[in-house]
Amino acid sequence: MRKTFLATLFLSLFIAGSVSAQVVDKVVWVVGGEPILLSDIEETRVSSELQGISMTNPYCEIPEQIAVQKLYLHQAELDSVEINESGVRQRVDALIEHYLEAYGSQENLELQARKSLAQLREDLMQRQREQNMIQSVQQSIVKDIRVTPAEVRERFGSLPADSLPEIPEQFELQVITMEPHPSAEEIERIQDRLRDIARRVNNGEADFATLARMNSEDGSYRNGGELGFHGKGSWVPEFANAAFALTEPGKVSKVVKTQYGYHVIQLIEKRGDKVNVRHILIRPKVDDNEYNLYLTRLDSISDSLRLGKMSFETAVLKFSDDKDTRLAGGLMAYNTEMGPTSRFAVTDMPAELARAVDTLQIGDISHSFIFTTQKHQTVCAIVKIKNRIPAHRATIEQDFEVLAEMLLNERREARLEEWVREKVRTTYVRIDPEWQGCNYHYSGWGSAQQ
Repeated sequence: MRKTFLATLFLSLFIAGSVSAQVVDKVVWVVGGEPILLSDIEETRVSSELQGISMTNPYCEIPEQIAVQKLYLHQAELDSVEINESGVRQRVDALIEHYLEAYGSQENLELQARKSLAQLREDLMQRQREQNMIQSVQQSIVKDIRVTPAEVRERFGSLPADSLPEIPEQFELQVITMEPHPSAEEIERIQDRLRDIARRVNNGEADFATLARMNSEDGSYRNGGELGFHGKGSWVPEFANAAFALTEPGKVSKVVKTQYGYHVIQLIEKRGDKVNVRHILIRPKVDDNEYNLYLTRLDSISDSLRLGKMSFETAVLKFSDDKDTRLAGGLMAYNTEMGPTSRFAVTDMPAELARAVDTLQIGDISHSFIFTTQKHQTVCAIVKIKNRIPAHRATIEQDFEVLAEMLLNERREARLEEWVREKVRTTYVRIDPEWQGCNYHYSGWGSAQQ
């Protein structure tokens, strides 16, 4: 179900893009110095319709939504917000994997999107960068907002039961994971290939950018592997340390291993505490037989657990590769605004995990399956249902963290609303006369003078 939704969402975005390309374009708004084009509005309108999102008046609502995004992006520029490029790539890589699986092949995906995979990746990278910048600004605006237990009780304690939110069914899960790894021969093959690339460039026999376009598995290959100027905190430590250790422009690093694969890095320029580099990324491939081997092994462990030959907690310590859950008996958890929680709604789980637990009852152990973790690692796993909490009306005693997060979000939304209203009053905005008759949510657009 989730794969189908992702595929539909993805297709809607790029069908919308192709539709907007046929629009006779014009500037309808200007926010600060940034234009909002009719094609931008059409793209969002078509995408929303394809996703089933209804709007009373899209030609009033959409330009205002885009304008608010531009206010945040302008603030990100003023604040010199740095984006973690490795995080952006990680997110986009995961999305593309879902899309490829949903469409069955790269050819089908490119046919539906009417773009090459490289172009799709670049478009998604830019969308993700902007989303991350907006989130960074929003987090900065609301970072000092807190709620206390007394405030939570005061806010929800006197409400009638039917006014409290409905909590969906939740699960507490114990997991055993095994992560298949590429063979030593595959790793050596990748490293030799990268060493040869570094040697050829350092000896002046080849151009790094050309080789990046031919070899790199990172989306930056379209730009010859160039990443642009970034501070050390923008990349994972192994990559950042190697990039900042380079001192001579044009020279290429030794092979660097990160969670994404293996890289070689070329320094372009240092500027203060930032560097611009090119890189080539190659990911070792894990043989399908390796996954099948781990799945079979986990099914054998699952059979032993059902027969009572050992406890699940003992099996976790003996077999699981997951460092985050080993010492907690395999209990899965994730972080919320109010701290870590072990309660998962189905919507909080990867699709593969949700399918694995769908028909299980408390104490049941699943068959083996493959899923992608929050750290974007593809692993083999079995899970046990430790607890299954039915859907219910929230209570302070049972769902305190949920209610506290609701109150926190209410206060944050109010702060963001206040921030946007102030920016609307103080930012130069010009609206085309044909678009001035709307009853916009924020009053005062266009009241500030340039």
